[in-house]
Amino acid sequence: MKPLLLLLSSFTLLHSAFAAETPNIVLINIDDLGYADIGPFGAKMSTPHLDRMAKEGMKLTNHYAAPVCTPSRAAMMTGCYPKRVLPIPHVLFPAAAVGLSPKATTVAEVLKGAGYATTCIGKWHLGDQPEFLPTNQGFDSYYGIPYSNDMGPGAEGSKSNPDQPLPKAGAKGKGKAGAAKADAEPETGIKGPAQPPLPLIENHNVVERVKAEQQHTFTRRYTERAVEFIREHQKKPFFLYLPHNAVHFPHYPHQDFMGKSGISLQKDWAMEVDWSVGQVLDTLRELKLDENTLVIFTSDNGGPLNQGADNTPLRGSKGSTLEGGIRVCTIAWWPGKIAAGSKTNEITAHMDWLPTFGALARCKSVGELKLDGKDISPVLLGQKKATGHDVFYYYAGFNLQAVRSGPWKLHLGKGELYNLDDDIGEAKNVATEHADIVAQLKKQAETMRADLGDKTKDAPGVRELGRVGHPQPLISADGTVREGFNKIAKTLP
Repeated sequence: MKPLLLLLSSFTLLHSAFAAETPNIVLINIDDLGYADIGPFGAKMSTPHLDRMAKEGMKLTNHYAAPVCTPSRAAMMTGCYPKRVLPIPHVLFPAAAVGLSPKATTVAEVLKGAGYATTCIGKWHLGDQPEFLPTNQGFDSYYGIPYSNDMGPGAEGSKSNPDQPLPKAGAKGKGKAGAAKADAEPETGIKGPAQPPLPLIENHNVVERVKAEQQHTFTRRYTERAVEFIREHQKKPFFLYLPHNAVHFPHYPHQDFMGKSGISLQKDWAMEVDWSVGQVLDTLRELKLDENTLVIFTSDNGGPLNQGADNTPLRGSKGSTLEGGIRVCTIAWWPGKIAAGSKTNEITAHMDWLPTFGALARCKSVGELKLDGKDISPVLLGQKKATGHDVFYYYAGFNLQAVRSGPWKLHLGKGELYNLDDDIGEAKNVATEHADIVAQLKKQAETMRADLGDKTKDAPGVRELGRVGHPQPLISADGTVREGFNKIAKTLP
C-alpha cells in the first residue's frame, strides 16, 4: 500500500467508534447509459427497480461526468477534473504505458483509511498495467475487466453484437472504431484489430479469456459478487464500487434478457442493469442496512446515439460536450436521510464523490487535498441553501470546449450561448442578446486555462501521469498469461 502523505490525521480513526454513524457506500457506474435509458428519466421500457429507487431517493438532473470512459472514471476516483489527474487525449487501450498515477489519492484510499472495506467489481479503465490496477489504488479486492468490453479480438466477440455472426480471425468487426481513431498517441495502448484477448482479472491474476459466451454473463456475475461482498462485510463500513460493462457496445445482455425490451439489445441490457440494481437494494433491505447505506446510480458519460442510446431531451451524444455527451442520469438513495421523491437541479459532478464520501466517512483531512469537486452531501440531505457548483468546465481530452455558470452555457469554439433552464436541448443560441454573459463566461474560461490549459497536455495545474517503461498485454494472442498474473492459469484457450 502506497503512503498517503496528505491523509494522515483522519486515517488513525478507529472504524469501530464510527461504524454506527458512518454510512456504507455503494457507487454503481453504468457504461454508456443514455440520459433517458431508465424509467425515472423517461425510458420507453420497464425499469421498476430504478423507478422505486428514484421514488425513495433523489434524482440529480444536472449531474456531469466526462464525454468518454477513462476521464470520467478519473474524476470519480480522484475528486478532480480529469485533465488535472489523467491528461490523455481520449481513453486508454490494452497495454497502455500510462494510467492513473499511483501517487494520486483515490476515493478508495480515503475510505480505506477511515476503516472501510473496499472493493471494485467491474470495468476499471484507468490503466491495465500492475501499477495502475485497483488493488494498487486503494481497493482491497478487484474482479472485472481492465478496460472496455470492445477492446479485444473481433473473432472472440469484442467487435460485434451477439445477433451478428462473429468475424473470422484477422477480420474487422462491425463495431465503431471512433475511439481508436480519436487517439493517435501510441503510449495509450493497442488499438483496433491488433488488440490482445480480453482478460478477466481477480485481484492480481488473470482468471479468464473473455469470449462472446462470457460477455453475456458479466452483469449477472458482477451482481452476484456485489451481493456476496455486502453479506460478508455487513458488520463494518464498506465501499462497493460497481462499474458495469453494461451497456457499452458490443451489447451482451444475459440470455434471460435478450429480446425482453422489444426494442433493442441495448435496451435489453438496460433492463438487466435494472435487475442488478434491484438485487443490490433488496440485499441491503434484507440485511437491514438500507438506512445506513448511501447508494449512487450513475453513468460514465452520455449515451452513444449511433448505438441505440436515448439522451432525450438533451442534444448530443457520447464524446461531445453538448449536454447529451456529458450530463448523465443519476440517482442518490439513502432511506431516512435523503428525502423520498426528491430532485435537485444543482450542478453536481463525478468529481464530487470523493469529497462527499470523505465527509460522510468523517475523513477531516480530505480538506487538505487539492480537489476540484465539492462535498455535496448537504444537497443530497436537503439542507437549506445547499448548493452545487457555481461554475463547471467542459473538457474533452486536452481541450476546454465550454463553460457553464448557473443556467448559462457558452460553447467557446463557436461562441454559442444557451440558457439551459429554458433550452435544455441547446437549440437557440442567445449570445447576441446577452453579450455581458458571454464576456463573463469567457473571463471564467481564461481563469481555467491558466490552471489546466487548453489544446495542450501541459499546464501549471496538470499533474504527473502514471507511466511504465515496457507495457505488456495481460494475455498474449496465443493465450499465454503474463508473468505475475499467472498464478491461476499459465495459458488460456
